[in-house]
Amino acid sequence: MGDMTNSDFYSKNQRNEANHAGEFGCTLQELRSLMELRGTEAVVKIKETYGETEGLCRHLKTSPTEGDLLPADGIFIQGNDLKIDESSLTGESDQVRKSVDKDPMLLSGTHVMEGSGRMLVTAVGVNSQTGIIFTLLGAGGEEEEKKDKKGREKESKMQDGNMENSQNKAKQQDGAAAMEMQPLKSAEGGEGDDKDKKKSNMHKKEKSVLQGKLTKLAVQIGKAGLVMSAITVIILVLYFAIDTFVVNKKQWLPECTPVYVQYFVKFFIIGVTVLVVAVPEGLPLAVTISLAYSVKKMMKDNNLVRHLDACETMGNATAICSDKTGTLTTNRMTVVQAYVGDVHYKEIPDPDSVPTKTLDLLVNAIAINSAYTTKILPPEKEGGLPRQVGNKTECGLLGFVLDLKQDYEPVRNLMPEEKLYKVYTFNSVRKSMSTVIKMPDGSFRMYSKGASEIVLKKCSRILNAAGEPRIFRPRDRDEMVKKVIEPMACDGLRTICVAFRDFNSSPEPDWDNENDILSDLTCICVVGIEDPVRPEVPEAIRKCQRAGITVRMVTGDNINTARAIAIKCGIIHPGEDFLCLEGKEFNRRIRNEKGEIEQERIDKIWPKLRVLARSSPTDKHTLVKGIIDSTQVEQRQVVAVTGDGTNDGPALKKADVGFAMGIAGTDVAKEASDIILTDDNFSSIVKAVMWGRNVYDSISKFLQFQLTVNIVAVIVAFTGACITQDSPLKAVQMLWVNLIMDTFASLALATEPPTEALLLRKPYGRNKPLISRTMMKNILGHAVYQLTLIFTLLFVGEKMFKIDSGRNAPLHSPPSEHYTIIFNTFVMMQLFNEINARKIHGERNVFDGIFRNPIFCTIVLGTFAIQIVIVQFGGKPFSCSPLQLDQWMWCVFIGLGELVWGQVIATIPTSRLKFLKEAGRLTEKEEVPEEELNEDVEEIDHAERELRRGQILWFRGLNRIQTQIRVVKAFRSSLYEGLEKPESRTSIHNFMTHPEFRIEDSQPHIPLIDDTDLEEDPALKKNSSPPSSLNKNNSAIDSGINLTTDTSKSATSSSPGSPIHSLETSL
Repeated sequence: MGDMTNSDFYSKNQRNEANHAGEFGCTLQELRSLMELRGTEAVVKIKETYGETEGLCRHLKTSPTEGDLLPADGIFIQGNDLKIDESSLTGESDQVRKSVDKDPMLLSGTHVMEGSGRMLVTAVGVNSQTGIIFTLLGAGGEEEEKKDKKGREKESKMQDGNMENSQNKAKQQDGAAAMEMQPLKSAEGGEGDDKDKKKSNMHKKEKSVLQGKLTKLAVQIGKAGLVMSAITVIILVLYFAIDTFVVNKKQWLPECTPVYVQYFVKFFIIGVTVLVVAVPEGLPLAVTISLAYSVKKMMKDNNLVRHLDACETMGNATAICSDKTGTLTTNRMTVVQAYVGDVHYKEIPDPDSVPTKTLDLLVNAIAINSAYTTKILPPEKEGGLPRQVGNKTECGLLGFVLDLKQDYEPVRNLMPEEKLYKVYTFNSVRKSMSTVIKMPDGSFRMYSKGASEIVLKKCSRILNAAGEPRIFRPRDRDEMVKKVIEPMACDGLRTICVAFRDFNSSPEPDWDNENDILSDLTCICVVGIEDPVRPEVPEAIRKCQRAGITVRMVTGDNINTARAIAIKCGIIHPGEDFLCLEGKEFNRRIRNEKGEIEQERIDKIWPKLRVLARSSPTDKHTLVKGIIDSTQVEQRQVVAVTGDGTNDGPALKKADVGFAMGIAGTDVAKEASDIILTDDNFSSIVKAVMWGRNVYDSISKFLQFQLTVNIVAVIVAFTGACITQDSPLKAVQMLWVNLIMDTFASLALATEPPTEALLLRKPYGRNKPLISRTMMKNILGHAVYQLTLIFTLLFVGEKMFKIDSGRNAPLHSPPSEHYTIIFNTFVMMQLFNEINARKIHGERNVFDGIFRNPIFCTIVLGTFAIQIVIVQFGGKPFSCSPLQLDQWMWCVFIGLGELVWGQVIATIPTSRLKFLKEAGRLTEKEEVPEEELNEDVEEIDHAERELRRGQILWFRGLNRIQTQIRVVKAFRSSLYEGLEKPESRTSIHNFMTHPEFRIEDSQPHIPLIDDTDLEEDPALKKNSSPPSSLNKNNSAIDSGINLTTDTSKSATSSSPGSPIHSLETSL
């Protein structure tokens, strides 16, 4: 529904805040802050505030939850062996065991993997942890505009409909309404203004770097062209007038008027031609072609681009904040080292090198002594990795069995779950899991696995190289810890020991005496498990670092694992000066005494920060925002962020370029991203950087080519017109030149494929000019060559080719060979210069990789063929006269001279040419022109403003009255009255598909207030009063949080104190 009903509904909620607090004994704010705690902190808080969970149950109504996906936040109150997969929220790959006394916090959007339980729901919808993340995301501006219109229409309809109703109550409410109507510019009004201002700023998304530079350059060139064309027309008209009427002393006779007018029209056409040639209208086309072509090709490199400009922005990226799980690693627990039969294998051993007896025991121990729900299934997609289902660590062990070319299924089929004699499940006290089976001879065998330091203490024997048990003494154990387990732990591996023990059938052991049963074990092997780094990641990160991009890892995992993985990836190198912080420490360092985040504090940390472990979604968002807003370095940092979980949404949205994972990514992450990595692979990001830089270089190549043609064509037309009263290049010819140099050239040069060489330089940054000194040298150098030859041909060409001169020809004379040769030579020079333009950094070999771009070859040859047709058969329309073969050869020869001249120019060192100016530089202040930001403000004229001011007063009065009439009625009825059908919001995932929900700042918002009123009425500003004075009116709408259809405001509107400030709300 529209603004009004939403605000109505929420204001009722807000008004009943006090009643709720009284009824439940705790506010939504308290519950919100409680749900942000984890583990023991949460337990302590619950005990302190509510006296155990029972106390909290008394405050709130309980609601048991069923099914795998938790739809709400809550507190675990009773249950058995509840394990939750929180990876979608925290990125932590292990399942989290929940218990009333250790960690009772349950979060929406997480999955119940094992066990059962009851929970007390504390937050749903936008107030739950997943809801908060959705709200931080905001949504697209287009949707918001549609919704805004709908909202306004509905609002006005409702007000018409309810008018009679309101009039009856108007008298009673008169005083209050009058009071509210007086200060149009109350604090509330000011707030509305600010919001509208913010909205206008948010609509104008900051221009991409390339856009900004191109706009500036195009404006400069356009102005120069306009001046040149105006001067051309003025000179031609004056020259003709002086020559005809002053020098030759002719009279202006009426019968001559048509002739003179024709002359003036011809001069005007020449002027327009100069202008058309001067303006680089091919620039936007080149950018669009380049981006569109890149996007199409990037799809093959597993980059699905959702926003076109993200492709170009990526070329300027200076920092990448990457997730660990699933992006740098495979998100699959895998055995990578093993100690079997007295040998420490640094990789999976060959099955033949392991004794058969040991192998058999190992396969049985792993297959039987793990949950039968844990399986490894074939991949969903061809070429994908096998799917792991169930406990990640057990999946790793089963994978180890498969890597040893064995199969666990037959073992499980022989020993189904119901035949297991006794199972000691894994818990935090045992730190191991054991399963007892009855052997065919009636004896018992127990398989055990668990943390190596625990299980090894209970081992008295170990299997040797022949597969036979040998004595395992404490000193052997100490040596093994030192030589095997510690090195594995240093590599960031989790060590697990697999052991077994045989029991006699009589007397049957006392299975309840756990300490006796779990002793005297025989160790089969010790394995090191980790989530391994993707094989291509270290090389990809090395390329990034060489290209001047800093890679940072932001993960929810513990700091030791994170550091080990960072070293393996090459993000950090031992001995370097860098920081690895945990989320808590990071927050402590960046916040002041009041708990507010300070930019100066972030600036001290981020340049050296490489690993941020145990980080919350808010930490990632804070870090990204801190790096982007930093003014410590002269270039603004361009930050790319990768993420797959719901928790990464806000950071993906805030970053300059957000990469979501296509396979492992949640819908929320994909919705918030700019580019989706269809193969979840970090190395695809490097391809995106290459394509981004390639777009930038393609535009520069096109500019270098086009500006050469522009300069030459304008000077030739201008000088020729001034000296010979006629442009050597006719209007139609100029348009053909314009076509080849704009449209075709942009197609040819913008489709150059990228090369690895692009990754050998640092990012250009925001202040690097589009046209470098080298390019300016090439442009002016080639212009000199072309102008020299064209003027030579213009003034002495007829003598060289022994043909009639085309200069000073009468008005309607037929096309001359002389001017055709000039036109043909000019086009040939452009064609060969197009090959020169392929290189912009002063490289000598301009043909390098030319055949990798078939479009370029096709366009050059195609243009050449069309030129032959135009010259030989163009006739009068093209002002061309057919040429002889020898004349053609000369034209091509002069064109080929361009390539030789290019080598001459490349020899001149650019450093000597200090006088050359760069162009197309974007300074910091010009990133978003001021007038563009204020465009929205200027749109409404004064009459409309006055009219709207009256409307505001009227609507506001009605609003107050209506609201107060409907408070009780609406609150009693369904919560969804006036919003929409309840079923569309039943699941948090449906919520995602309706991104129109936005919670604004808790200040009220009157959407009808015009954003220009604030500047206009300084007197009214003085009357403004703080919002609290209004709230005394018991006016629901003032204290109400406004759940409007405004979606453009993202977390940027939040206060620095709390990244989720904009969500503070009350039930």
